[in-house]
Amino acid sequence: MTIFHPKDETAVVELVKQAVGSGEALEIIGQGSKRTQGRVIATEHVLDMSALSGITLYEPDELVISAKAGTPLAEIEALLAQNNQSFQFEPMDYGPLLGQPSGQGTIGGMLATNLTGPRRIKSGSARDHVLGVRVVSGRGELFKSGGRVVKNVTGYDLSKGMANSWGTLGVLTEVTFKVLPVPETFATLAVRGLDDEQAARIMAMAMGSREEVASAAHLPVSVVWRFLGGALGAESATVLRLEGFAPSVKHRCKQLQELLGGEIEVLDEAQSVTLWREIRDVLPFVDQGSRAVWRVSMTPMMAHQMVAELRLHTGVDAFYDWQGGLAWLRMEADPEALLLRKLIAKYGGGHATLVRGTEQMRANLDVFEPQPKALALLSERLRGQFDPERILNPGRIYPFENQAGA
Repeated sequence: MTIFHPKDETAVVELVKQAVGSGEALEIIGQGSKRTQGRVIATEHVLDMSALSGITLYEPDELVISAKAGTPLAEIEALLAQNNQSFQFEPMDYGPLLGQPSGQGTIGGMLATNLTGPRRIKSGSARDHVLGVRVVSGRGELFKSGGRVVKNVTGYDLSKGMANSWGTLGVLTEVTFKVLPVPETFATLAVRGLDDEQAARIMAMAMGSREEVASAAHLPVSVVWRFLGGALGAESATVLRLEGFAPSVKHRCKQLQELLGGEIEVLDEAQSVTLWREIRDVLPFVDQGSRAVWRVSMTPMMAHQMVAELRLHTGVDAFYDWQGGLAWLRMEADPEALLLRKLIAKYGGGHATLVRGTEQMRANLDVFEPQPKALALLSERLRGQFDPERILNPGRIYPFENQAGA
């Protein structure tokens, strides 16, 4: 196996053209922080994009930043912080959960995997903030989409199409994102001692209020002690994040306390920032060996019901983000993929992704949610336009053979 380290866009184009000519597939990676996600793939060569690095444009007043795809996300976030700006969708760092160092992700990988964090319910994901891309297709052709200004898009937005493509449609060489100012003040309310069902109702009530809650999560007894170095104590904590101007945050905290009642603790700004970073990076399931971790997205009021029935069949630990619409599950034994997806369908539908698992699990399971036949055919046609020879990350999302049977 040969590992290529292109240092410019021209080299990427030439390497992809060579792969097309030889029929030898390429595995596309940045710094490899998410390499153990997705299905196991076997390729003749690796296209390592980490040398294609550097910020190419940053205009704080215009709220726009552009960077080469291999630029470390940590480097970009440090620059943004100097100007009191950030990616408002707060992309999670998968590194520690996958046994890698933190801060190893790249901006290209951020878009390719459509990263997001607890603010997803307010600010969206990477897909909602990308403005433009430069991409080398599986044909060895360079194209660009979008630009460096925020504007409406007519037709198919190829920039957004690269989100969640996992390197199967093209090789990102440069990306442009919208950035926003960091909120002036943060505060978190922690409602104590609720079970999963009570927490779901409280979160729904808070999100439906006029208090502009930015994030809502429920940390059951089994995981709450892992957060803030144990400072949250032993009771479950249902946490609600408020942000904005200080007088507004103070007023909304008071209003929420009156609305929700019960035992409510208000965390200070430093605790709030740390807590939501730990929720974002799935702290309770870090350093848990090879135990399977699943990411399940479904209707907020249904997720805890699905987990309750799942526990009747297999050992599972869980906590909830996105008002309960995102459930992080750690299985005590081999993942019950078919059972899990059957129960998700029973409780209103959704999708499950195996985020962490052994190589054997990733080779034998549907890591990503299987697509309905019509959607699978559409996906295959789209990929056929970008990568007709299937040389870019073949089989990373779904088995190389067309799952729709075409």
